[in-house]
Amino acid sequence: MIFCNRWMSFSNVLAGLLFCFTLLISGCASPSASDKAAAEPVKVLMETSMGNIVLELDPEHAPVTVENFLAYADSGFYDGTIIHRVVPGFVIQGGGHDVNMNLKKTSPPIINEWQNGLKNVRGTIAMAREGGQADSATSQFFINLVDNPRLDLPRDGSGYAVFGKVINGMDVVDAIAAVNTTTHGEYENVPVEPVIVKHVRRL
Repeated sequence: MIFCNRWMSFSNVLAGLLFCFTLLISGCASPSASDKAAAEPVKVLMETSMGNIVLELDPEHAPVTVENFLAYADSGFYDGTIIHRVVPGFVIQGGGHDVNMNLKKTSPPIINEWQNGLKNVRGTIAMAREGGQADSATSQFFINLVDNPRLDLPRDGSGYAVFGKVINGMDVVDAIAAVNTTTHGEYENVPVEPVIVKHVRRL
């Protein structure tokens, strides 16, 4: 709240009132350009060994998740990782393993923004997490190959947070979904030939 000093000369009172009015108007104005920019969609290019995928991230509805994903992308964390899980008719998943299926060290997990209004429909990108642990997502993500409404339900206390969508390259996603898979140690549905994420960067 804005207060004005009442012990002023008349001219100073008028000047003060004008100043206060200006501040009040500016305080009630629409968000600043920087605020608007922060909430605008962010386009990201994901270069893979099977082609390019362009994502549009939604910081308005998933600000924490988008910031987290971009931090990994900007640091080069995703470069050289693989799509390590391919389940036709469900999802492709990546963002955590190198070509030898070793897990990369990540930053601390983030809160789960699964109630942001975005749904797990075909072509959306969402965060992978540990089962039964709502706020356990770190770097791993998945892209929905079909509508997966059950992932929007709190079957273990929460759903899975969508934070963007594929706007170009869904044919590449579908091609990845068609590769042959095998079992690698404890991991199932691993592509026989590694699908490498070469680089992830903002456009």
